[in-house]
Amino acid sequence: MTVRTHDRLARPRPSAGLGPVAPRERWSFLDRETPLGYLLVLPMAVVVLGLVGYPLLLTVWFSLTDKALGSDTVSFVGLSNYLDLLDDPVFGRTMWNTFNYTVTAVLAKLVLGLVMALALNEVRRFRRFFRAAFLLPWVVPSSLSVLAWMWMFQADFSVLTYLGRQAGLVDGNIPWLGEAGWAMAAVQTVNIWRGAPFFGIIILAGLATVPKELVEAAVVDGANAWQRLRYIILPHLTPILVVVTLFSFVQTLGDFQIVWILTNGGPVNSTHLISTLAFRTGIRGADIASGSAISFFVFPALAAIIALQLTVMRRKAK
Repeated sequence: MTVRTHDRLARPRPSAGLGPVAPRERWSFLDRETPLGYLLVLPMAVVVLGLVGYPLLLTVWFSLTDKALGSDTVSFVGLSNYLDLLDDPVFGRTMWNTFNYTVTAVLAKLVLGLVMALALNEVRRFRRFFRAAFLLPWVVPSSLSVLAWMWMFQADFSVLTYLGRQAGLVDGNIPWLGEAGWAMAAVQTVNIWRGAPFFGIIILAGLATVPKELVEAAVVDGANAWQRLRYIILPHLTPILVVVTLFSFVQTLGDFQIVWILTNGGPVNSTHLISTLAFRTGIRGADIASGSAISFFVFPALAAIIALQLTVMRRKAK
C-alpha cells in the first residue's frame, strides 16, 4: 500500500486542460532558419508590395484603358495604346534616345570610375580629402547640380564656350541646348559627371580585395602596369564591375531630373527619354492611359537587368 501511494505521488498528475504553453515551446519554430527568415523579410515585403507592386499593377490597368486626368469614366481598350505608340515617330525617337543615353553614359561611367579608382588607390597623402572631393558630384542633390550645369550650358554666356575660345578650340557660340546633337551630349555629360564617382568609390573598395602578393609577384616577374591590370586586377574586380554596371543601367534607364531640367525633352523631342515622355504625356498632357503605356515599355528591360543582377549576385555568394 505504501509503494502504491508513493508511485501515485511520483507519477505526474494529468492536466485537466491544455494549460499555458511555455514561452520556449511557443516560439520554438523560430529556431529554424526558414520560418525566421520569412518573418524578418515580411515587413519589407509588405512595404515593397505597397510602394512598388500596387503602382505597377495600377499602371498596367491604366495602360489598357482610356483613362484621362480629371475624367471619372474609364473604358477598357486592350492593347490599343501600345499599338498607337508603335506608330508614333516621337515614341520611336524616344526609344532610341533612351538606348543611346543609357549605354553611352554607363560605359563612360564605368571607364572613368575605373580610372578614378586606380588613381585614388595610389594616393598616399591627403587620401581622405581626395576621396571626399571626388565623391561630391554624386552627393550633391541632382536638381542643384543640374541648375549649375544649365548656367554653364548657356549659349551666350557659357563658361565652357569661353574656355574653348581661350584654348583655340572654337570660334563662335556653341548651341549646347539648342541643337539635337549638342543637347544629347550635354545631358549625357551631366549624367556621367554625377555617376562616375559612384563607380569610382565602389571599384576602389573592390581594389582592397585584390591580393597584394599577386601584384608584387607580377612586378618581380617584370609585368608592366597594363599587364597587371589585365591579368590580375580586372579578373578579381569582374563580379563587382558586373553588379555596379547593372545597378547603373537600372538607375540611368529611369533618369528624369537631368533631362527634364536641362531640355524638357527638346529641342524637337531630340532628348526625350521614356521617363520624360511618359511624364509629359501622362501628367502634362492629361493622357494617363498613354503615359502609363509609355512607362511600361521600359519594364521588360528593367526586369531582365534585375534578373541578371540577382543571378550574378547569387553566383558570387556561392
